[in-house]
Amino acid sequence: MKLKICGMKYQENIAEVATLQPDYLGFIFYKKSSRYFNGTIPELPENIKKVGVFVNASEKDILEKVAQHDLDLIQLHGEELPEYCTKLRSNLGDRSREKKHIKIIKVFSIKDQFNFDELTPFEPVCDYFLFDTKGQLPGGNGYTFNWDVLQAYPSTKPYFLSGGIGLEEIENINKFMQGEASQFCHALDVNSKFESEPGLKDYQKLKEFKNQITSGDLTAQ
Repeated sequence: MKLKICGMKYQENIAEVATLQPDYLGFIFYKKSSRYFNGTIPELPENIKKVGVFVNASEKDILEKVAQHDLDLIQLHGEELPEYCTKLRSNLGDRSREKKHIKIIKVFSIKDQFNFDELTPFEPVCDYFLFDTKGQLPGGNGYTFNWDVLQAYPSTKPYFLSGGIGLEEIENINKFMQGEASQFCHALDVNSKFESEPGLKDYQKLKEFKNQITSGDLTAQ
């Protein structure tokens, strides 16, 4: 099970958390967020992918951030349409410095139900889906949604599971990973439950969590 740690903000904390070797680190480029990132990302190991998180941003802004920070993935957390994703995907391919495939994650918010037909037009224009908790904020609301909703997941596209995941969710994660809904769960996405303040991650809690999800106790179908 891969791990994404999102909402990184402080340079020393980023460097410390990177020693845990998560698969992804997320940086939020949404100015209204308390985890807004406006610094310099320290040099990271090549195996850690940098994810830029955007909310209804212009293509120009995204392309500038990709060039500035050499991002590997773009996470769209707003009301972006499939047509927007198509154009962005084309522009990302044209402007990538290394001509690498910069992947797109499209976020969908869930509470107790979800119309999976919403995914259909996004299937050909993004690489991953991300399912987060519907709340007052675009993300980082700090509580989980009803994961049973994903039992009806109709796609084969890999997805990130997000929304209020913390150490207290280990038992529920274990149960989820034993079910069919986890078949295409690519990674767990954690954020606010591992913070001492917005953007400042608790290294020891993250270490404990990562040890548990990589120990073999959590096994996808």
